[in-house]
Amino acid sequence: MSVIRVDQISQYEGQEVTVQGWVYNRTDKGKLVFLLVRDGTGFVQCVAFKGDLDEAVFDQLVRLPQESSVIVTGPVRADKRAPGVPGGYEIGVKKIEIVQTADADYPMSLKDHGVDFALDNRHLWIRMQSQWAILRVRATVMAATREWLDTNGYVEMSTPILTPAAAEGTTTLFETEYFDEGKAYLAQTGQLYNEANIFSFGKVYCFGPTFRAEKSKTRRHLTEFWMLEPEIAFCDLDGLMEIEEQMIQHIVQRVLRDRAAELKFLGRDISKLESIQAPFPRMSYDDAAKYLIELYEKETDPERKELLKFEWGMDFGAPHEVEITKLYDQPVFVYGYPSAVKAFYMEPWPGRPEVCKSVDLLAPEGYGEICGGSERMSSHEMLLARIHKEGLPEEAFKWYLELRRFGSVPHSGFGMGVERVTAWMCGIEHIREAIPFPRTIKRVYP
Repeated sequence: MSVIRVDQISQYEGQEVTVQGWVYNRTDKGKLVFLLVRDGTGFVQCVAFKGDLDEAVFDQLVRLPQESSVIVTGPVRADKRAPGVPGGYEIGVKKIEIVQTADADYPMSLKDHGVDFALDNRHLWIRMQSQWAILRVRATVMAATREWLDTNGYVEMSTPILTPAAAEGTTTLFETEYFDEGKAYLAQTGQLYNEANIFSFGKVYCFGPTFRAEKSKTRRHLTEFWMLEPEIAFCDLDGLMEIEEQMIQHIVQRVLRDRAAELKFLGRDISKLESIQAPFPRMSYDDAAKYLIELYEKETDPERKELLKFEWGMDFGAPHEVEITKLYDQPVFVYGYPSAVKAFYMEPWPGRPEVCKSVDLLAPEGYGEICGGSERMSSHEMLLARIHKEGLPEEAFKWYLELRRFGSVPHSGFGMGVERVTAWMCGIEHIREAIPFPRTIKRVYP
């Protein structure tokens, strides 16, 4: 008799197995009790027949509350009708040990709950089948990302969470007192440190939590999120886009391979992911701006017209990104943004100092930006001038400037938001469900 994982159940047809888990749902039909048991890897139907069990044990099952922990033993049977993930198999209960009988007042019962209630009970909400499926996809997104980078010669680096200065904008920093050293800030990005790392390792990446004190309430923003940040020496903007599209394509293919059952349960239209193939289309900011301005001018609905308002020099809002992505069934690169709406360290476009060598990758189906990157400034003089122009403290960036004095080379990098990619993979509306415990401007509990 083997203790197995539910996701392995197809390998054990006709054999007696043991599954350890929790009762997700219970249905009583006279002499039969159907238990949907989850173990972290999947959900399996366990069928208890009164004649096969001690009467006292069967009576316990009839009253067993949701989320009670159990150890179930019995033979595996194939049944196409059997619910669960992966489904198609069930266990005939020959023996069951009730490890703990859960309290009967479980707050996250199998019914619809309001968002605020669900988030207040996030520690329990993550047990729901939908949330389990989303977070399984998230884990695969992260694993696939590391797999591609590690296979292609990148070295993972750990970058500081506490930093002495801003990297993306001084208005979005979480500030803290750092002993006798004055102010320190929660990291907005590990990029600047990875720019130092490339001069030792060539190609690197960091992967971890980042923090933005943006007072944003949109479905695409969190105050704490996970970001992947590769950085590559001897790489220009075109090379960067090729890297991004190859990595994203790999992530999509790995999710389709390993998480098809989860996507199916979520109701995701898998065909839209199956069609994702590099190379991705590329569109200049200039062309995108022209398209959006024309769209705005043609729009007759006042409310929608206000949302689409746009002029050259603006950064894209969510409505603008949605309209651009409608043009393609693939992710699309938009490159060459105005320098004024991007970070200080981005290389200017040759002959156009008002434009920088930046690029955002927008996911289709209205999901918008999933990656943002650029070719970095390699000139010490240009970078110093930009730091002064932005009013940033030169002393805090002394070490960063020194990178341009000792062996500077063209180099590029990007950041990928894990939650945004996960939301796109799963086809869900809000990224708060794409992280185990979301942090927003109104939520720090639980």
